[in-house]
Amino acid sequence: MSIPIEDQSAHRPDERPATSAATFLNQVKRMWQGESGLGPILFGLLALIIYFEVRSSVFLSAGNITNLFIQSTIFILLGMAEIWVLLMGDIDLSVGFSAGIGGAVAVILTSTQHNWPFWIALPLGLVACTLVSAVWGVMVIRLRLPSFIVTLAGQIGLAGVLLYLINSQGNSGGSLPVQEKVLYYLVWGNLTPVATWIVIMVSVVLLSWTILRSDQRRRTAGLDEKPLWLAFAKVGLLVVAGVLLALIFNTNRSTFTTLNGMPFAIPIDLGVLAGGTYILTKTRAGRYIYAIGGNVEAARRAGINVNRYRLLAFTLSGFTTGIAGLLYVSRLNGISTGIEGGTYVLYAVAAAVIGGTSLFGGRGKMIHAVIGGLVVATIGNGMALINVSASGLYIVTALVLLAAVTVDSVARRGNSTNR
Repeated sequence: MSIPIEDQSAHRPDERPATSAATFLNQVKRMWQGESGLGPILFGLLALIIYFEVRSSVFLSAGNITNLFIQSTIFILLGMAEIWVLLMGDIDLSVGFSAGIGGAVAVILTSTQHNWPFWIALPLGLVACTLVSAVWGVMVIRLRLPSFIVTLAGQIGLAGVLLYLINSQGNSGGSLPVQEKVLYYLVWGNLTPVATWIVIMVSVVLLSWTILRSDQRRRTAGLDEKPLWLAFAKVGLLVVAGVLLALIFNTNRSTFTTLNGMPFAIPIDLGVLAGGTYILTKTRAGRYIYAIGGNVEAARRAGINVNRYRLLAFTLSGFTTGIAGLLYVSRLNGISTGIEGGTYVLYAVAAAVIGGTSLFGGRGKMIHAVIGGLVVATIGNGMALINVSASGLYIVTALVLLAAVTVDSVARRGNSTNR
């Protein structure tokens, strides 16, 4: 006697392909809870921009947007410097005053008293910061001291060194002006409108090529389930953003003369971003830095020379700090004993963490410092436009930092729960 076979179709889950709307919503959810951590942060940045534009009506003007990018430079570069050590599970609390040391060296050597050529003085400022961070790395590695304590002591010591350097120049005012035109133009110089278009379009083309090539490789290897349209959507957004920025930078920002073009500081930021990203994603050193930050013991058992790459991370952090120091003195047109090194290091860590870098190592990208630095600068710039006091600025920045970490943590927790 034959036994009828039960129809199992009623008990099977719906195996129909997801609709376009469902696919789109799924990708939005993945972006929101993804490893990059940029979804909530970009949404928050957009909300801040809209709020400040509504309140001030001038936030999105060409002059203010350009000024915003200049203001964010110090936060972005110091945030990138912090990311190098944060990826290893370390921290450097001295970057604020270390940047001041590098900037002071460049200002002093190019002053009329010494009159060194810029092509020697500026690299020596970078070398000074690199050596400082390398010393912290050696102490942390060889003496097995916590980086928090070593760099905290370094912050205090470098504050004293900076005071000595400035006061030893015989300037009773406690400040030294920038007298070298090249150093001054690092921030205040501008590309021509044509050069601005070229730099932006080349950057857009390179980024687009990287996105599409990465997507193709992942598809070839069978590692990517994202729809193809998502990659092209990213490219489209890049093109639109690039065109808008070029138009903004090339708009005349002065009422009594012609002032347009991209400030030199922005290509410098892009160069540091590209270099750092390349090292972290395309080199063995970058892979090892992530591996050590993720699990130092597993990395050691895999044969990785942990101490070598921890020292490399500190060294790269110092070099990036030196670049930040040069742009710092350029923007302020000098260096003074009143540098807020302690505040800048807090903003540096905030920029890295707001962008999505983990304080516990193993997770972070250089782009995180860019997004976080823009958020920090946007808060300061916007609140100045609506005449909020300094006390309010600190409180709001603290709340944004706390909110960013909280949202990121909740999103990742939800993501891990759904796996």
